[in-house]
Amino acid sequence: MDAMSEVDMVIEAVPNRQEIPELKCKIFSQLAQICPPHSILATNTSSISITRIAAATTTDPTDLSAPSRVISTHFMNPVPVQKGVEIISGLQTSAATVATAIAFCKRMGKIPSQSSDSPGFLANRILMPYINEAIICLETGIGGKEDIDGIMKNGTNVPMGPLQLADFIGIDTCLAIMKVLYEETGDSKYRPAVLLRKMVDAGWLGKKSGKGFYDY
Repeated sequence: MDAMSEVDMVIEAVPNRQEIPELKCKIFSQLAQICPPHSILATNTSSISITRIAAATTTDPTDLSAPSRVISTHFMNPVPVQKGVEIISGLQTSAATVATAIAFCKRMGKIPSQSSDSPGFLANRILMPYINEAIICLETGIGGKEDIDGIMKNGTNVPMGPLQLADFIGIDTCLAIMKVLYEETGDSKYRPAVLLRKMVDAGWLGKKSGKGFYDY
């Protein structure tokens, strides 16, 4: 962490099976103390509130010197291939921080899209219910996994179907994001599929564990 004392921008992407808000907040509290006062403090989170993370950088809510520099640069997977980056602002994020983050991503050859700090943001607000509904279709016997993935690949020209995509994202990550959507909105349409929970209980987490909806 001490090496961060000389950087102009940090992108946190802590690898853990389920994004833990407390861990993210601890890291950003440390970064606010270690990094130069001009540094952009970015997170790659796909579900945790940017406003909450920004609040962890100070003990005085009226002091925006650090919180105003917190933003999310949510890179789409696989990062070396996909052009999309979701730029998410918290309540405290300054316009200057947004502009710098967008310019940074463009210089990387990425294509940024902006969204506000709302559960799931844009990408996962749209993507995860799609995956969750595919899992419901599987668990209720509407179609087999190959048929579910096949109709979406061949019918909408996506590179992989929703169940295969869930395996690549991580079944546990999908469940964690669906829980955030469900708990923070209170909307029953975001209720995680029963099979999604069972898969995580079984340790069938997708490609990273060798077994998910498919075997690897």
